[in-house]
Amino acid sequence: MNDFEKIDSSRFFAFWKSFSVALLVMIITLFLSMVLPFYFSPIVSLLGAAFLYTQLYNNKLSKSAACMICTYAIFLCLISFSFLSILLNMLYIWGLINLPKEFSFFSVPYIPSLILNPICFLTIFIIKLRSGRLSICVDCRIEHGPSIARGKEGQIHYSESRLQLTNLLWLFGILTVITWGYYLFFYMDMNINGRDNYIFFWVNIIAFIIDEVYFASRYYNMYLDMKENGEVISEEELSDMTTKTYLRYYVICGNSVYVNPNVADPYTPDAKIVDTPFVTKRNVNGITSAEVNDIIRRMLGMQTGTLRFFFGRKSPDNMHNRLLRYFYFLPGSPCEYHEMRLAGKWMDFSELMGLYNTNPQSISRIFLADISRMTTIVLTQKIFNEEGVRRVKTKNYHPTYDLVEIQKKEYDFQDDKWIRISMFNSDTKAFFVRRWLRGLMRRKKKNGEDKWVHRQ
Repeated sequence: MNDFEKIDSSRFFAFWKSFSVALLVMIITLFLSMVLPFYFSPIVSLLGAAFLYTQLYNNKLSKSAACMICTYAIFLCLISFSFLSILLNMLYIWGLINLPKEFSFFSVPYIPSLILNPICFLTIFIIKLRSGRLSICVDCRIEHGPSIARGKEGQIHYSESRLQLTNLLWLFGILTVITWGYYLFFYMDMNINGRDNYIFFWVNIIAFIIDEVYFASRYYNMYLDMKENGEVISEEELSDMTTKTYLRYYVICGNSVYVNPNVADPYTPDAKIVDTPFVTKRNVNGITSAEVNDIIRRMLGMQTGTLRFFFGRKSPDNMHNRLLRYFYFLPGSPCEYHEMRLAGKWMDFSELMGLYNTNPQSISRIFLADISRMTTIVLTQKIFNEEGVRRVKTKNYHPTYDLVEIQKKEYDFQDDKWIRISMFNSDTKAFFVRRWLRGLMRRKKKNGEDKWVHRQ
């Protein structure tokens, strides 16, 4: 499983590149807004937003696991700036508001940074508050799984994207204070001089460039550290097109699961974590259920037991790799299997869930993500129906489950339907309105597709 703790350097730098391109678009937008006729400003920002949208769309088509939340944030910033500028100027033209000439792109001087900086700050502030609940984040988790299950690259994308958002929030916050502070206390409403031009224009450009240089330096040094620690996939590994299938078995007896509490944590030196000891790798493209069953029986040294598929995914970092999880249920009680071939112990499910809730860092990240998926799917089915409406109206209802129930009931953990319901249900604000709008959009899309097929 050490392959999941490595990162592809090209994908790592592609992650930095997406953030860098978003900042570059912001620089170009501000520059062109100053050098072109001022009424082109909203058009330029809309073109910049359109370019970033193509980046988001291409990333979605390629099924890349790279976090694009900062690109999405800049995209929304440019959209918000464009429409707010147009709205203010339309209201001014209609005589509904009095607008200072610095805010009107039909007047001289027009200072776009007075609108751009605060609107970007507010937009990113809202995105940061909602990060993890945005549609782009929800779709990413469903498509590629939680970041903790994506190895080293998933952890870097998660932590660095949050750092980038925080950085942008501070950047636009400071620029807002500088530009508005100067505008309110030092700016003379007569003509733009060299100092005015520097504060309102060049300070923004310089700040964006410094940000570009900082993150370029940060990620290059991070890459050197990872390469020195052997955490970068080598050229030989990249050129190896052999499909690898990783198998993880969760051996269960009654309400206990067999775990090894002394597994070395790849992220924390000298630390020990809890994980299943039944992990193996096969250099094959496809593997039958009979082969999977034979492997776990050889690892256990016994023929008794029932195999059941849990769920599986292709690695988002390398589409040639697959990680499949299986349950293996043993009959009887755990005391009948006190001597196992692999080191470990039987842990009651209640004890494991106690660690999951109070000390999750003591559990391996893939194991943690698997428990989270299982818990989410089971409890969501108990609380909501397939329409996302609560089965039990009281919100104080907190169902539970155990491994005996997992064995008896045929839960489908491969299907993402209940994951989506857990994120969008009747407990969500404006659920019924949003569900009606979604249904309306689906019907329109379906009708459009039917008309296109008929014309063909």
